Amino acid sequence: MTTVRLPLFPLNSVLFPGLVLPLNVFEERYRAMMRDLLKTPEDESRRFAVVAIRDGHEVAASSPGLPDPTSLPDRGPAAGFGDSPLETFHDVGCVADAATIRERADGTFEVLATGTTRVKLLSVDASGPFLTAELQELPEEPGDEAGALAEGVLRAFRQYQKRLAGARERSLTTGAELPDDPSVVSYLVAAAMMLDTPTKQRLLQAPDTASRLREELTLLRAETAIIRSLPSLPASELTRGPTSLN
Repeated sequence: MTTVRLPLFPLNSVLFPGLVLPLNVFEERYRAMMRDLLKTPEDESRRFAVVAIRDGHEVAASSPGLPDPTSLPDRGPAAGFGDSPLETFHDVGCVADAATIRERADGTFEVLATGTTRVKLLSVDASGPFLTAELQELPEEPGDEAGALAEGVLRAFRQYQKRLAGARERSLTTGAELPDDPSVVSYLVAAAMMLDTPTKQRLLQAPDTASRLREELTLLRAETAIIRSLPSLPASELTRGPTSLN
C-alpha cells in the first residue's frame, strides 16, 4: 500500500478527481500552507489533500465567544475541529494539485487546484503551523459493467440537465463535451449533481467505478422525477458552484 504525507485542507465540500477547485485562502494556517507549497519548485507538483468535514467548521472563529465573551478563539492548525481532528473529517478525500498559487498584496492567496487521486485518511498531525496527514492512495477499480453503466448514466444525466436548466435554457453540457471514460463520467456526474455533502462523500468513497455509476443512475432518476414535479426552478442559481471562501 502506497502512503504519503501531505498538507491537509478540510472543506465543507467534496473534491473529486479531475475537478477544479478554486480557493480564496485567508486564514493564517492555510496561508502558512500555501507559503510552504510555494517552496516546491515550479516543475514539481504542489500537492495537498482535501477532506470533507464531518462535524466542524471550515473557518475557525475569529472573535470571542460563549460562554465567556472575553475568551480568545483558538487559532491553531486544528481550530474548529475538536480534540480529535481524525474523527472530525470523513476518512476518504482527494489529493489536489495546485496549478496556481498567487499571493495578494494583503497576504491572502488565490489558488486554483485540480483533484487527482483518492486517498484514505490514516492520521492527522496538528503539531505544525498547519495540519498534515498520512494518507493511503486508493486505486480506482472499474468494477463489473462499468462501460454500459456509464452510457446509461450519461443518458440520465442529459435528461437531468434539461430538467434542471429548464425548457428555455440550453443544456449545461453538450453531448460532444461529455467524456466516455467510465471513471471520469462517474466523477463528473457526482460533482455536477445538486446533492448534499454526505451523498457526494458516499459517491467519492464508492468501492469501484461501477458501484458509483449504479448509485448515480438511481439518484439521477429520482432527482429528475422530483424536478419534473416542481412548477418552477431557479436553474441559473442552482447550476452555479460557489468558490470556497477558504
